Amino acid sequence: MTMLDDRQTAAPWPTAYPQGYAVVDVETTGLARDDRIVSAAVYRLDALGDVEDHWYTLVNPERDPGPVWIHGLTSEALEGAPLFPEVAAQLSERLDGRVLVAHNAAFDWSMLAREYARAAITAPVRQRLCTIALSKELRLPLPNHKLESLAAHFGVVQQRAHHALDDARVLAEAFRPSLHAAARGGVRLPLLECRPLTEWTDSPVAPRVGYQPSRGQGTWRASRKRPACPYPNPGRYESDKPLMQGMRVAFSGDTSVDRELLEDRAVEAGLHVATSVSRLTSLLVTNDPDAATSKTVKAKSFGTPILEESAFTHLLRDVAPARSVAVPPPSPSSE
Repeated sequence: MTMLDDRQTAAPWPTAYPQGYAVVDVETTGLARDDRIVSAAVYRLDALGDVEDHWYTLVNPERDPGPVWIHGLTSEALEGAPLFPEVAAQLSERLDGRVLVAHNAAFDWSMLAREYARAAITAPVRQRLCTIALSKELRLPLPNHKLESLAAHFGVVQQRAHHALDDARVLAEAFRPSLHAAARGGVRLPLLECRPLTEWTDSPVAPRVGYQPSRGQGTWRASRKRPACPYPNPGRYESDKPLMQGMRVAFSGDTSVDRELLEDRAVEAGLHVATSVSRLTSLLVTNDPDAATSKTVKAKSFGTPILEESAFTHLLRDVAPARSVAVPPPSPSSE
């Protein structure tokens, strides 16, 4: 397939498709909740995927730049760059009223949502579209889901990989034929809701001595070692009954409260925060129960109850005490 194939769209354009898109790429100091954006680029596209304009900025992260060997931005290059609150208005103008499009959109949206929350500003984004998910919907014969593979499929030439402006350009050029292929095939676009963070808490930035990139680990969230829950699992949550201490709770997708803050509240209430869904999971909290994530798919297959965030936070106000306290096994004798 070439970039010209998308011009062969003969069927009427789907009226349910969005009226505009903002193709976004951000480069960051890392992948954890306390990492920051160091550069951002936006290509604005019209309803048919044609480029209207583009915008790029460096952002001073107010900390070390992280993996310079990936994005090429040193502390010296970022020293005089604007802070995120200083570019937020320009960025918002380009995002407002459009669907955010990104390659691995969950990551780009999460980083943007956190920057907006730190600045005490509401991000003007309501929906996002991941081009990885779209390529799966289109069943594109890609060897993997890297941006370079999507670009090569549509004959788009990368010039500066991991430079936000060029990555956004490449994605914009690859998204247009993807969009037209979806329109020709009557494919429903995989749009997901973006929930701006309503609460945020900063944590101290850990020293980056011996810093290693975690991009290859398949996650943008740093793992947190939590103390073991002292209460036994009482089983699954039952509708119209309170939560009970010891219940195993898993989270999936965007939350309006920062995820780690929400998890902290659950732990403080005596719940067990699980990183995955199993037959022992008491409930899954998600604002998008129809999303085909591994957690929602497993929860439905196991018959695990699913709650929205608002219902869960309401239940957190009055968690029933555990019937007993789990007794840890005795430590091996030193004799």
